[in-house]
Amino acid sequence: MTLETPLLLSGAPGSPYTRKMLAVLRYRHIPYRFLLSGHNVPANLPAPKVALLPTFYLKENGGSYVAAVDSTPLIRRFEEAFDGRNVVPADPVIEFIDYLLEDYADEWLTKAMFHYRWHYKADIERAATILPLWRDITASKDAHKKMSEMFSQRQISRLYVVGSNETTAPVIEASYQRFLDAMTAHLEAQPFLMGGRPGGSDFGVFGQLTQLTHFDPTPMTETLARAPRVFAWVDIMEDLSGLEPLENGWMQRDAIPETIRGLLGEVGRVYAPALIANAKALAAGADTVETEIDGKRWTQQPFPYQGKCLQWLREKREGLTPSDRKRVDDVLAGTGVEALFR
Repeated sequence: MTLETPLLLSGAPGSPYTRKMLAVLRYRHIPYRFLLSGHNVPANLPAPKVALLPTFYLKENGGSYVAAVDSTPLIRRFEEAFDGRNVVPADPVIEFIDYLLEDYADEWLTKAMFHYRWHYKADIERAATILPLWRDITASKDAHKKMSEMFSQRQISRLYVVGSNETTAPVIEASYQRFLDAMTAHLEAQPFLMGGRPGGSDFGVFGQLTQLTHFDPTPMTETLARAPRVFAWVDIMEDLSGLEPLENGWMQRDAIPETIRGLLGEVGRVYAPALIANAKALAAGADTVETEIDGKRWTQQPFPYQGKCLQWLREKREGLTPSDRKRVDDVLAGTGVEALFR
């Protein structure tokens, strides 16, 4: 498979997944052109089946452009298309842990990102003011005001999608604080989640944190007070084009730091029960997910995509060799994540 470069990528600075993929491209030295959403996307490019950011427009073997979204499979597609500076670990055990943590970042940390941005007045005001200007920097004052009101109302009305509401707010915020503590402890042991070089999980976490630590005022204040090391790490992750990764830079399956288990413990504490309850609601055709997370009530609308996430995690574990699966299970034991695979 040959992908034509530069890759075309449409996105926005306020999209954590856009920032995730831009950082991947920089690190991997993959040539790209960034098309700011709403500005310079050529009209002749195909529309994606689902309007999500970022959108890649990929041309394979001289064919026509195809629109592609969903960052995790795109990372793996680029692993096949481009050599060197890989972000998917070669060891299947480490790769599974990397995939799990990337999934947690994309699907749970994003709850914190959307929650903080559209729950608190200061955060709403900043997002409603700045995000529309990224789409039209020359908008008149009246047009900007209308765009701000329309954008904020639309986004606040969609909080149900990620499960942010008055009932779940304490769970989301407490989880973010524990994540900051666990991430701080890990960064005291090694520079990236996957060791001496970044994996897909590093870029997944980074994408969400670009918003939580460097844009939205409430979580930014919380991060600076609680986890300055995490704040600094986000700046480092932004452009790793100058990092020269070593082939043996990944953490080793027989030397996985306890701090990884600390992070996995948070995954098991909140994300695992959310995935399981969501899957049960989808299977039952229920209109609402009702469960308990971290000793508190959790309620939200079922999320079909996260039903697929659970399915993919289970398939990935089943695809391991028996010895690799046992090693993964040994790492997960006692973290709460193992409940996903019962």
